[in-house]
Amino acid sequence: MKKRSDFIFHLLLFFSDAYSIVLSYLFAFYIRTHINTRPINFAGRSIDSLSTILLLIPIWLIIISALGLYRKDIFSPKRRFRETARLALASVLGTMLIITVSFLKSENVFTFRLVALYSTILCFIFLVFFRFIIRTFRKLYLAKGRKNVTRVLIVGNNHVTKSLAGFIARSPETGYRISGIVAGLKYIPKKQREHQYSSVKEALRKIHPDVIFQTDEHHTEYVYRQALNRHIPYYFVPSEAALSSQLGELELIGDIPVILVKVTPLSGGGRIAKRIFDILLGTIFFLIALIPMIIIWLILKISDPKHNALFSQTRLSLNGKRFSIYKFRTMKPEYSGMTAEEAFAKMGKPELTEKYIENGLFLAKDPRITKFGAFLRKTSLDELPQFWNVIKGDISLVGPRALPPEELKNRSYRAKLLSVKSGLTGLAQVSGRRDISFEDRRAIDVYYVQNWTLILDFKILLRTIITVLKGEGAK
Repeated sequence: MKKRSDFIFHLLLFFSDAYSIVLSYLFAFYIRTHINTRPINFAGRSIDSLSTILLLIPIWLIIISALGLYRKDIFSPKRRFRETARLALASVLGTMLIITVSFLKSENVFTFRLVALYSTILCFIFLVFFRFIIRTFRKLYLAKGRKNVTRVLIVGNNHVTKSLAGFIARSPETGYRISGIVAGLKYIPKKQREHQYSSVKEALRKIHPDVIFQTDEHHTEYVYRQALNRHIPYYFVPSEAALSSQLGELELIGDIPVILVKVTPLSGGGRIAKRIFDILLGTIFFLIALIPMIIIWLILKISDPKHNALFSQTRLSLNGKRFSIYKFRTMKPEYSGMTAEEAFAKMGKPELTEKYIENGLFLAKDPRITKFGAFLRKTSLDELPQFWNVIKGDISLVGPRALPPEELKNRSYRAKLLSVKSGLTGLAQVSGRRDISFEDRRAIDVYYVQNWTLILDFKILLRTIITVLKGEGAK
């Protein structure tokens, strides 16, 4: 099971940064009104300005994220000077943002001019201080226990294997622990030889690693595929040529440069930002949809009191996690719970199965669906209950389509699609919806996984609203 300690500590960073911003303003206001002896020309209330600052905190945090201050390697000691310099820049940019908004709104957010200066300096100090506290706590936490460590498998017959294994053994604060090494004895430190395995297959079966480091170029495709199928990070130690390329993300483990081969750019601060994005917008959309959902539920219950207006179905999401997705019932009760093949056979129309498959698991006039159900599907109103799935964290607002396990069975792209959370809507749905084949839709989903950005999510959401309102692609 992939360890979540890094995610938790990044989340702590996120909230400590927000706290630092608020605290810096309050302290700055207090200093100007109670400590600074210069006369005050006009009275002002801190609460009015604070409300504006609170509204701008998400943008301020996006600035911090854009400066790379939530990257996975932010805890590395070698990044400390760069982190400090960027925190100073983030403090200045945040203050400039508030001043700009103040000018556009014709509102004096910084009630006193010196408050802007004080808050900039204090913001930088608090950001550095709270990050130091979190970093120290993390170091002690990881050095103490073995419950939340990251189990490491190293593969490769060269001196780098020995150097990397030695560094990890000497540095428990990194959170890494050696669980297996696939290499000759001469490339393994003496104290780590108990972890030797003869093959990658044997090591994977016995130790279930959380991350794989490969230090040579033998069988890289096989090792990478094993990591991909298990949804675990894969690093390789690059050659000089690879170092000069832009493939993957370069990190340092001790003094050894390694490249993280990323399936998706959605990680670290991006994951946190996307989850907050989902909670905020998901809650807003859920509240907006609440009355229409109640009306639809009443219509379904009145028309068919014996059956539940909602139904759930098992789907797959991040890392192959199974969950129950909620939708309004659109099928006739006699075909509920059946596969398409079983339902068409029951109604005496088995020939529809082949047509259904050829058409990308879709029929324009599906005899299993009720008239009201067809309307719900055409308008996408049947999917409104999925906003609850978004709030719960089962799926995201935007992502690859959440599919039943049988539809992804033995698919070559399965691991890539499940490297991110599935979505209520996605790039494939706004690229023709049912007008393109099943395989083409999955290819578009893979493109989204490999090219994710928060801006792309906004664009897809906007296109989804337009597409649904126009009824494009819905048949």
